[in-house]
Formats: sequence, C-alpha cells, structure tokens
Amino acid sequence: MAGNKRKVPEVNSSSQADIAFSLLIFFLVATTMNVDTGLVRVLPPLPEENVEQKEVEVKERNLYLVFVNGSGSIMAGLEGKPAPVDIHDLTNMAKEFILNPYDDPTYPEKVEEEFELPDGSKWVYPVSQGVISLQTADETPYQVYIMVQNELTRAFNEVRNEVSNRKFGVDFSELSEDQRKVITKAVPLKVSEAEPRKVGKK
Repeated sequence: MAGNKRKVPEVNSSSQADIAFSLLIFFLVATTMNVDTGLVRVLPPLPEENVEQKEVEVKERNLYLVFVNGSGSIMAGLEGKPAPVDIHDLTNMAKEFILNPYDDPTYPEKVEEEFELPDGSKWVYPVSQGVISLQTADETPYQVYIMVQNELTRAFNEVRNEVSNRKFGVDFSELSEDQRKVITKAVPLKVSEAEPRKVGKK
C-alpha cells in the first residue's frame, strides 16, 4: 500500500511586491539625509575681457584681519594688531568695527551718502568704509571656516537689522524689496577672502 504523502501548501507570493514597495517608501520617508554644509553667496559678474582692472587700495584703518590657522584657532584685529579671539566674540567685534560707534580714528572711516527712498524722499547715511579680510591656512578645518564665515555674515545682518529698525521701524526681513535694496547699499557686505597661507598647524 502506497504511503500517503502530504502536499506542502504553496506560499502565495502575489503580495510580496506590495510589501517590498511599502518598505521602500517607509525607509525613504524615515531616513535622515545628511545636508551639505555651505554658504550662499552671490558672486559678482566676471569683468569684461578688454576692461583694465584697477587694484583697490584700502587704508590701514579700514581693514580688519581675521586669520584661521591650521588648528582652527582664530586671530583677529586691525592691521598689525591681531589677537586671539573666541569665535563666539567674533560677531560683536566685527559689528563694532563696521559701525565705529565712537568715531575712533583708528577704526573705519564713514562717508555720508545720499539714497533715494521708495517714496521719492532722500536719506543720508554714513556708510562704513571698513572691509573684513578673511584668511585661512591650507590645513584650516572646513567646519571652522564655515563657522567664521557665518559669524561675519551675522555681524552684517545684525547691523542691517538695526539700521532698518531705526529708519523704517521694522526688521530687515520685513522690508519691501525696494527698501531692502536701500539698506543693503547703506550696509554693504564687505568680506574679502585671500588665498590660503601655506603654513602648518601652530
């Protein structure tokens, strides 16, 4: 007598594709992606080929130096007077340089310029001639470089905010486009970057 053989039930695989697709969607939604760190900058247009470029000389009092060495330490100050600074103090130091609130003769000059407001009226504001020069070493950590850039940009943004509130009574972000253009001209973002120095860590 032949033995009875049990048949193994077949697995219904028709829904496996749906399960796999659902898992794929879940991981796409739940996974955290690393966001590249960087700075948004609008670069000036390239000069025309036949236009002669003139070097701009900056007076010593109008130049503020910020140097980040290979170990990430920061030196900042006027020409010939750099000193170690903490990155958390950099914003306020840059703001003081830009504004020169006490008209210190060793700090930047201010030139009164006239601006036309959106309503057709005129506004005279003392524009700082100060320029912040950022310099790094070849080995400067990129993260520290970004943090320094952010602090310097924050300084200009805070000055713009203060000027905006004094002139228009609202924050810079709440201005109309035309008003924002006026404040941007009155407080231009002047941060120049030199080529990295070929020095080692100190």
